[in-house]
Amino acid sequence: MRQVAIMGAGVAGLCVASELVARGAGVEVYDPAGGPGPQACSWWAGGMLAPWCEYETAEKPVLRLGQEAIGWWAERTRVERRGTLVVANARDLPDLRRFARRTEGFRKVDTDEIAQLEPDLVGFGQGLLFADEAHLDPRQALTDLHRQLREAGVVFHRKPAPQDLPLAVDCRGLRARDALPDLRGVKGEMLVIRCRDVDLTRPVRLLHPRMPLYVVPRGDGIYMLGATMIESEDGGRITARSMLELLSAAYALNPAFGEAEILEIGVDLRPAFADNLPRIRRRGRVIHANGLYRHGYLMAPALARGVAGLVLEDRQTELVDEDRA
Repeated sequence: MRQVAIMGAGVAGLCVASELVARGAGVEVYDPAGGPGPQACSWWAGGMLAPWCEYETAEKPVLRLGQEAIGWWAERTRVERRGTLVVANARDLPDLRRFARRTEGFRKVDTDEIAQLEPDLVGFGQGLLFADEAHLDPRQALTDLHRQLREAGVVFHRKPAPQDLPLAVDCRGLRARDALPDLRGVKGEMLVIRCRDVDLTRPVRLLHPRMPLYVVPRGDGIYMLGATMIESEDGGRITARSMLELLSAAYALNPAFGEAEILEIGVDLRPAFADNLPRIRRRGRVIHANGLYRHGYLMAPALARGVAGLVLEDRQTELVDEDRA
């Protein structure tokens, strides 16, 4: 049995561990926190499995490989397959048309159908429904993977990995910049709110010329509000502008959000390479799997399959970087 040590227990590390265990490898995970939690940027994610929507700004591999993520996750945690609804205010309809030109896998919906899909949306005459997309609860997904791995005999060490491991997979995200200096951090800001007066059943993206925003239902009147990307490495606190934009977007979807309770405020930095695509790099005894950008849950299964193929079959995929120095 091939023995593999994994560094990091975020979405990348847990997905790689899950894929390796499923193929018969022996796995140990090293993370100072001992498992998933708020120390990982994947804890603060939206959990949207939206390859067709992401294709608006992403490269072709995200569209193709991301489609496989929905089935991968559905085998391991609860996945809601309700699609994604994209809307825009009347003044921003040019942005909706541009979004349609740059994506695929949708159908146009009008006022009546929007009202049937999401009765609590207010005042939107046009939209795009990406019916094959899905979403999950990131924290539940990470917790489920962690539990399944422990039940399969995987040991989680609450410490950094030793330096002399025979084979290690580095999934430490931005903390791996000591070995991957071309990583950059992309700031993500989010709010978790509770509003029992609004009932949305699927992720809704509200297009905006400055900051496109999304709202993801978590059940029981709880919603996650997030911004798709902010090119900044200041991971300290949310800015006043971002807070205003997030809350204004929710209010634009339904004024009842104005009475919502703010349950959490989250800020973190997502690891990305220059082209915003993930990379697998083998350097001696260490394989680096990193650069998931804002596509953590969407691209982590493909990253995990690529690592497993390289480790167990010495088989390269398109995500493998040729740098083996």
